[in-house]
Amino acid sequence: LTVSVLLLFSCNKNDAGSPSTLCTTDQVLDNTRGDCNVTLTFTPQVQQTTTGTLRTITANSIPNHKVGLFGGGTGSLNPNAITEQSVVYNIALTPTASSDFTPLLSTTGFGSNAGPQYSFGVLLNGVELDPVAAEPFPHEGIMSPIVNWEWNLEALNVNLGVDCNNAHVQPTGKYHYHGSPVLYLQNLNVSTNQMTLIGYAADGFPIYYKYAYATATDITSAIIEMTSSYQLKSGNRGGDGVTSPCDDYNGVYSNDYEFIDGLGTLDEANGRTGVTPEYPSGTYYYVITDDFPSIPRYFRGTPSEDFKIGA
Repeated sequence: LTVSVLLLFSCNKNDAGSPSTLCTTDQVLDNTRGDCNVTLTFTPQVQQTTTGTLRTITANSIPNHKVGLFGGGTGSLNPNAITEQSVVYNIALTPTASSDFTPLLSTTGFGSNAGPQYSFGVLLNGVELDPVAAEPFPHEGIMSPIVNWEWNLEALNVNLGVDCNNAHVQPTGKYHYHGSPVLYLQNLNVSTNQMTLIGYAADGFPIYYKYAYATATDITSAIIEMTSSYQLKSGNRGGDGVTSPCDDYNGVYSNDYEFIDGLGTLDEANGRTGVTPEYPSGTYYYVITDDFPSIPRYFRGTPSEDFKIGA
């Protein structure tokens, strides 16, 4: 979840009083990142156990790498200071794929039934993956009578105060990633010639970083970079600037992207089924990519309620 930002529109009316195609927004694509030059004084704590049908990860949400400046003051990326948390995630040890995908973001309904429903998962360092911002159009706050969750700001493409790890801090003090966890991956010395397990999704399926077997079912095949099957839509959003946004698709909104089956190597949830070093008999697994969506926006299985937003 993120703090609100202001979005302004300029809509030139035609003679009939309707917004014309000249309706524009001053919200620009901004994928800049803050520096990561702060060493936290907290000690990272994370523990993983398996019992019966559950994998349990207990953590204090403190990353094992440098972070940006948070907590207010000159140069701060947002006013929320990083603090130790006490989180326990119970995840299915043997997850089952569902017939339908479950979205992290609900675009319909009211109150708690709309908006971000789940964070995606947790890395092996105990820090949460929470890619979806709570920034619906028209950006007057989530209780706006005309809130439109179909058009939610894409956290990696607007200035929401993330550091070089594509992360920032919730009002509760929880540090969390909105995209690829850069310094965490550097600390792992991720290789281009092997699959690297980096965490688990809320439904229990494993998460890897961008490299996987060229032939999904062949552990002896070459390691290649996995690619997303999403692309920017072409043309104009077609909104009126009042109930939905106007201007060209440029990535400011998550809905600016569309899934094209077969465009890349991954499915709608940025995953695939295949063998991995940890699962030589095969499993469904997710892949974090550098390109959109980076962290997946759908679950293949049933997410644990421990990842429910507001739980």
